[in-house]
Amino acid sequence: MGADDKISNKAEELGGKVKEGAGRVTGNESLEAEGKADQSDSNLKQAGEKAKEGMKKVKDAFKS
Repeated sequence: MGADDKISNKAEELGGKVKEGAGRVTGNESLEAEGKADQSDSNLKQAGEKAKEGMKKVKDAFKS
């Protein structure tokens, strides 16, 4: 996972938290749901990147 990907995913996660909070405060259920969805997308991307890193480490371990 590159630094750019990490920053982008964290920014998306934080943006989702802001949307969720704004939706909750204003009573806008749609905005709140959109914020939760943004956070979920970000978490899935982060998990995928971590899985790729793990597979690379396993692959590198067999090369040694």
